[in-house]
Amino acid sequence: MMDLGRLRALHAVAVHGSVGGAAAALGFTPSAVSQQIAKLERETRTVLLERQGRGVALTDAARALAETAQQVLALVEQAEVTLEEQRGEAVGRLVVAAFATGARGILPGALAELRERCPELDVRLLEVDPYLAADLVARGEVDLALVQDWPTVPLPVQDGLSRLDLGVDPVDLLLPAGHPLADLAVVPVGRLLGQRWISVPPGNICHDWLVRTLREAGEEPDVRYQVGEFETQIALIGAGLGIGLVPRLGRAALPPGVVARPVVPEPTRRVFVLWRTRSSRRPAITATLAALRRQWG
Repeated sequence: MMDLGRLRALHAVAVHGSVGGAAAALGFTPSAVSQQIAKLERETRTVLLERQGRGVALTDAARALAETAQQVLALVEQAEVTLEEQRGEAVGRLVVAAFATGARGILPGALAELRERCPELDVRLLEVDPYLAADLVARGEVDLALVQDWPTVPLPVQDGLSRLDLGVDPVDLLLPAGHPLADLAVVPVGRLLGQRWISVPPGNICHDWLVRTLREAGEEPDVRYQVGEFETQIALIGAGLGIGLVPRLGRAALPPGVVARPVVPEPTRRVFVLWRTRSSRRPAITATLAALRRQWG
């Protein structure tokens, strides 16, 4: 009989594309994941991973087994949900994915509340972009995801997922205090043309929104600096290197020399939570949703 933990390790490697990615998602070391795969190879007498450059690739047999593992893990999850529901308490492990500013602005309070109210619940946090987070929930790699999107750039949500809308997060224009636009109380979108931009890299929902908005206004944005952290963007803005659109959620107090101005029409992003519908009855899910709702409020 194949070990469930080893099947979970193989499935994680298939989802994340590497042993390191699987280890980060599972909360293990890469060495531990490699050992699990090696033991599974001995159990099945099948080669599952092959060296490919500096990484590894799944064999055809491994991909087939990973698909079966996903089905097995879904059945196990259903059994766990039923048992937890009968017990009526939030217990076991709960893996939460969140985008960076959501992890900073909402989750510290929510996780602290869960630790106090549900001491037997083992919550793990994984910071990822919403595109990946939604996919990880659908694949069963995480239990719940705090995500965000924009009305003009909706986040694709697969069938079988449920959603709780928390609210909208306004986005301000941040610019050096001496910038000409800093003299305006409110900045029209049309005045954003012809600027040097500091933004997150392509493939991020915030970057996609900026590019689409300026293209619709008739200009290809001049993104000079692409950095993932908003704090770094703010530091670059403070140095006078450009301007940026930064959400309010999780944003610290602005340093001297950086000012925030509202934009019209006001850009807002929608913040919501995703989880697998089949786990909706799980007390850990309902307790976490309640904590997130209270923190947002």
